[in-house]
Amino acid sequence: MSVKTYELTKYFNKLCAVDHINLEIGNESFGLLGPNGAGKTTTVLILTTLLKPGTGDAYVCGYDVVKEAKKVRNVISYVPQDMAVDIKLTGRENVLLFAKLYGVADRKKKVDEVLELMGLSERADDRVNSYSGGMRRRLELAQALVHEPQVLFLDEPTLGLDVSARRKMWEHISSLKKKGVTIFITTHYMDEADKFCDRVAIIDRGKIVAMDSPAKLKNSIGKDVITASVSGEFKGLNIEGITFLGREIDNIKFTAESGSEALPLLSEALSRQGLKVHSLSVREPSLDDVFLQKVGTQEEQGSFDDYKFRTLLRRRK
Repeated sequence: MSVKTYELTKYFNKLCAVDHINLEIGNESFGLLGPNGAGKTTTVLILTTLLKPGTGDAYVCGYDVVKEAKKVRNVISYVPQDMAVDIKLTGRENVLLFAKLYGVADRKKKVDEVLELMGLSERADDRVNSYSGGMRRRLELAQALVHEPQVLFLDEPTLGLDVSARRKMWEHISSLKKKGVTIFITTHYMDEADKFCDRVAIIDRGKIVAMDSPAKLKNSIGKDVITASVSGEFKGLNIEGITFLGREIDNIKFTAESGSEALPLLSEALSRQGLKVHSLSVREPSLDDVFLQKVGTQEEQGSFDDYKFRTLLRRRK
């Protein structure tokens, strides 16, 4: 097992950022999903030995993240959400620095290999300040791979990238998994998690509220999803066979056994409330729907956001 946690818990003052988490992750692409401040980054920081847990245990490749932190660091790589490359150096110099830090043998050959793997060979000797965002992200992957890690932690790997760069990034990540690297990813992009992760866990307020393959999580809803685009104040609904799922800005979501049969009833009920119905659509459940069902919207939660978390973390340092 590549990653194991037992009742892993972490408090910041009175805030429980990680609440008795139990994970077992093998050779797979594993996604950790959740709203801002749900505990994703805290969990990753613990597993990468950058933050000590409060209670519970965590193991990576069989090594205790607290008692055997150095051994853990030798078998993992971590690509944080914020860019971690030196823009004054060339791409090659950035990767070579990591190769030296890890004591990689035959550094020149290995650096050339990972730059080629990430499609950066032609620009390897250019300064990173001339790289696009997608190229810098691929350079970070090259740095992370130069010592051949067994587990790769990626915190929001495609955040801020355009569609083309996101697709290329996932092509690289998928190829690593095929080579036997365990991938642990945090992301807000549900479509990416659905397509590329073997399993996902949804974390909310420090607790794991759902965990399975994307397909099984979507099947757990078990009904059609109806999206109603409306204007006005929604006051609730009481129609047999139609269940309120959640609201996202001007879209209200419902579930029904047969969405097409429920449309006339739903349209009439919403209109009676004085809502202006702009459109109604029916589709199969998505991972976004599972997320909405398990977590709700950020506004509904009033959850602890990333800014507050980072402020607390800085104070503790």
